[in-house]
Amino acid sequence: MTAYALADAGYTVFASMRDTAGRNAPKVAQALDYSRKNRVDLRSIELDVTNQNSVDHAVAEIIRQVGCIDVLIHNAGHMVLGPAEAFTPAQFAQQYDVNVLGAQRVNWAALPHMRRARSGLLIWVSSTSVRGGTPPYLGAYFAAKAAMESLAISYAGELSLWGIETTVLAPGVFTTGTNHFVHSGHPQDSAVVAEYATGPTQDLLALVEKGHERVQPDSSDPHEVARAIVDIVNLPYGRRPLHVTVDPADMGYEVMAMMGDRIRSEVFRRMGLQDLLTPRRPAQETRVTLKHEEASWQQSVR
Repeated sequence: MTAYALADAGYTVFASMRDTAGRNAPKVAQALDYSRKNRVDLRSIELDVTNQNSVDHAVAEIIRQVGCIDVLIHNAGHMVLGPAEAFTPAQFAQQYDVNVLGAQRVNWAALPHMRRARSGLLIWVSSTSVRGGTPPYLGAYFAAKAAMESLAISYAGELSLWGIETTVLAPGVFTTGTNHFVHSGHPQDSAVVAEYATGPTQDLLALVEKGHERVQPDSSDPHEVARAIVDIVNLPYGRRPLHVTVDPADMGYEVMAMMGDRIRSEVFRRMGLQDLLTPRRPAQETRVTLKHEEASWQQSVR
């Protein structure tokens, strides 16, 4: 949804995915057909966030084709559903591999190009579960998303003096319109699962599923997330917020994020690190960038 929305907004978009010649070949063909019919620049590229060679190759190919990466969107993620105790340590590690290490692999490959340009934007797609309500049976996923957001906040301070902006986007519960719950993983320890299914928690999974449906408004539309990302990218340099929430269910993340951002600002000022709170470009590079933006609206986005 985000790739199509950004392409419609006039950006050059690289939509990365695994197995572009196999199971995702129909998505590649669909994107190509859409690009031709609507005269937008939507390109597909092979990228597996769990494989550094794949990431390196994809980033190098993007640089070869367009010369830069202006916006990098960390949207790869995988959800699991079930009692936390029933997931093996290897399954927990897999969650971190996709949701945390995957982002680090992409940063490792892409950030040198963005730092050399002294500009850019990282958008991290987080989850309202990180700071808001945390329903049961999603612990492994929530833990990985929390780790990813913590990494994003650390990066925000480290990259600001390089002229690179950071926005953490937190979607709420969207049980319809996506494959998030449909494709969710399940715990491998069947004995523990059976105990949770027959003990005092025997009805808990059903209650969690009904609860998600109860708090999600009928008008909830996951396209809101894609539109929010377009809005962030469209904002002028220096005006992009650290946190953006798209939460029709009102799970409480926004309030917690505001408090966290305020405390972060206060601590940075006490430590003499207030310059890290606002990304900045060298004056000369800012003038060059503004001229470029006036000449052409298209930027390369992945």
